Amino acid sequence: MHFSKFKKIISKFKHYELPGINSFLQMAPPERIKQILDGYIPTNPLKAAVSLLFYKDIDNQARMVLILRKQYKGVHSNQIGLPGGKFENQDIHLKETAIRETVEELGLIKDHIVMVEELTDIYIPPSNFVVKPFVCYYNKLPNFRPSLKEVAEIYKISIEELMVMPIIKAEVRANDQIKIVPCFKIQNKIVWGATAMIINEFISLFKEVVNS
Repeated sequence: MHFSKFKKIISKFKHYELPGINSFLQMAPPERIKQILDGYIPTNPLKAAVSLLFYKDIDNQARMVLILRKQYKGVHSNQIGLPGGKFENQDIHLKETAIRETVEELGLIKDHIVMVEELTDIYIPPSNFVVKPFVCYYNKLPNFRPSLKEVAEIYKISIEELMVMPIIKAEVRANDQIKIVPCFKIQNKIVWGATAMIINEFISLFKEVVNS
């Protein structure tokens, strides 16, 4: 999809109700379903923000960025995720968190990131974070310089790929346990959990706008 057409579509997001829980439930691990239905969030969770960052490639086609996090002592080690991280005291708003972390992880220029719309907050029990997702785009041809400390690899997914991805089930390892979860398979990588739920909300909203 040409990048100019893509930008016109996402500019209409603000006129639509977010799919939220319905899209989350499609991708939720079985043990998360009741929490999502109940809207459970603890009293004092940590705060974080992530970016669904889109950009134009050299052919002016719209693509989204995912990252493979490096191995570290944490629950999201070596997982596919969206650029982002925890809220810091210097951040005025979670939007600033999303931009700062995206710049740090992908080596981009802050002034070229254009924020479009917020998606639904999602609580992540293993790390006790409430995450605010932001749909945004980069208004220049990007020169990705991923952080050597945080990012093992970046993946660039076309809109066409996103829109036709089937929801499958696969085995994943979490907390030293193997479990079967709904997920996407993106460029031979399993994407599950909160990342998959956030992406599924974007896909649902994008399709609603296109088909309306």
